[in-house]
Amino acid sequence: MLQPKKVKWRRVQKGRIKGNAQRGATLVYGSFGIKTLAPGRITSRQIEAARIAANRHMSREGRVYIRIFPDKPITNKPAEVRMGKGKGALDHWVAPIRPGRVLFEIEGIGLEKAKEALRLAAQKLPVKTRFVVRNDYDGK
Repeated sequence: MLQPKKVKWRRVQKGRIKGNAQRGATLVYGSFGIKTLAPGRITSRQIEAARIAANRHMSREGRVYIRIFPDKPITNKPAEVRMGKGKGALDHWVAPIRPGRVLFEIEGIGLEKAKEALRLAAQKLPVKTRFVVRNDYDGK
């Protein structure tokens, strides 16, 4: 049996988000979703705000699936601190997003209600998105 590699903790640099999404680009759980059109970072607070907006509009019908997870720590130093003295303290967590990535999926409600719920969710996000429908959706 293969043993998983031990991963040492490493400092996470800012980096650049290049290219299109290689995975997470198709609908898996729901019939409707929103897909990004631009690269960017989405914070955990923005994800939660979008989830609440979608759930409020759906009024306890259907289900919302969140397809991204904020696993990149972002550090920040306090204002007016001199250079040096190490890396700043953890400030918040983000999910780096490439174009084409599905962010949210909805299942169990009609097309018009899903479109409006995901529009409200997309307003809370810092990237441009597009509404997508599953290929085999029959409209029932």
